[in-house]
This record gives sequence, structure tokens and C-alpha cells, in this order.
Amino acid sequence: MAKRIGPAPDGETIEKLATDAIRSLPAPFADHLADIVVRVEEFADDDILRDMGIEDPWELTGLYQGRPLSEQSIWSTGDMPPMISLFRMPLLNEWIETGVTLEDLVVHVLIHEVGHHFGLSDADMEALENAAGL
Repeated sequence: MAKRIGPAPDGETIEKLATDAIRSLPAPFADHLADIVVRVEEFADDDILRDMGIEDPWELTGLYQGRPLSEQSIWSTGDMPPMISLFRMPLLNEWIETGVTLEDLVVHVLIHEVGHHFGLSDADMEALENAAGL
């Protein structure tokens, strides 16, 4: 008899993995993440994909939206809180394709987006990952 496989993890499960990851980050990083909103959506919407120049919605697993810490000021008012969006379907697809655990994948994407909150570019993060042997 074939092994039964349960349903794919839902958005709440992925959100919990992300919030647990944020809580587990060490100080001083965690001290600057208390106001970040994490939300999970099935896919990025068409406006986001167009703004980012992405044609295939399966390519985007996460997105940071907000003012990086390096650009924040007490004089900035009316800004929405920083937000990290995780896109469930592309995450699940990458999880299946790579064979890494869902927890590790969510943490990886989340840390990447947190890097943007701290003002790091994609190139900066890639250089850090390469230096760390990741």
C-alpha cells in the first residue's frame, strides 16, 4: 500500500515557520524586527511582478516592502510598517524541487528579506552567503 501524504502546508503553517525564525534571531538583529509584518500569499500579484520585471510568478518566493533601517528617520511619518511577504506556491514548488526542508527554505527566504530591511542589496547578501560557504 502506498504511503499517504497529507495536504500541502497552508499559509498559517508557513507564517508560523517565519515568525518562529524571526523570534530565534539573535540580538541585535531581533531588536530591529519587532514591527515587521509577515504575511503569506499564494503568489505575488501582477503589479508586484510587473514592478520587479518578473514574468513568471513561480520565480518569486519572498519580498520585503518598506523603508530599510538605513533610510528610516524619526521625521518619517505615515509609513506603513515594514512587511515581508512569502509566496506559498513558489515556496512549495522550490521545496519539492530542491529537497531541502520547508523550515530551512522558509528561514533562508526570510533571512534574505530581513537583509533588505537592514539595507543589504541582493549582491551584498550573495557575497555574504558565498563568504560563509552557503
